[in-house]
Amino acid sequence: MARPNAVYRWIQAFGRGSELVLDHAGALGILSWAILMSIVRFRFPAREFFRQIYVMGVESLPIVFVTGALAGIVTSQQGGYQMTGAIPQYILGSLVAQTVVLEMGPVLTAIVLVGRVGARITAELGTMKVSEQIDAYHSLGRDPVVLLCTPRVLAGIIVMPALVGFADVVGIFAGMVAARLDGGLGFESFLYGARLFWHSWDLFYSFTKAVVFGLAIPLISVHMGLRTRGGAEGVGRTTTDAVMFMTLTILILDAMFPPLLLN
Repeated sequence: MARPNAVYRWIQAFGRGSELVLDHAGALGILSWAILMSIVRFRFPAREFFRQIYVMGVESLPIVFVTGALAGIVTSQQGGYQMTGAIPQYILGSLVAQTVVLEMGPVLTAIVLVGRVGARITAELGTMKVSEQIDAYHSLGRDPVVLLCTPRVLAGIIVMPALVGFADVVGIFAGMVAARLDGGLGFESFLYGARLFWHSWDLFYSFTKAVVFGLAIPLISVHMGLRTRGGAEGVGRTTTDAVMFMTLTILILDAMFPPLLLN
């Protein structure tokens, strides 16, 4: 039999990749519809929903605080370094506020939650899958999507905007303090610059990102967790794939927002 040439191998690889993408897309679509129906019918367990809000939201506050503060400080320091004598110093306030609210706050918070929340959910559900606990739910006539997936996805949608708002406030305040310590810019001048170019749409833009990211992270997590195979090794492999999948999704969605909402 003749050895396949490079074109044939490329077609094979493209076909396998396309099949994998379509497989994930179809499974995500079916899962999303099942979750939506359970939310509309209010069939999910309220106790688990509130527990997930606490785990995702309250327990994530310390790391979100650190991330938001560092984002504001770094933005302020780099902005101050690039300022020249021809640019009024109060413009730094606008630079920090716009950068934190439009980009750094939502994206960095989402990346942090990918590691803290997304990986945990994938490992949780993956372990339940390989230990046949998910099959036990089916054998008892219970729907694991309603019991396990819906509370996590709904909690992510609600918690993420609150965390992003917290990160935005912390980032702007940290940037203001850094501008005072590094460049001697007074608080009043900083806030004047922040208000000068502020638009109410910016806050809507930031929270819209937060809602979309808050949906994407737990949805991909539960999807990958339910597809886990191969014991403990499979759990680790699926968790790694899920983190990569979620991170790329966040970056792709972030790149789509400016042409859709800022033009």
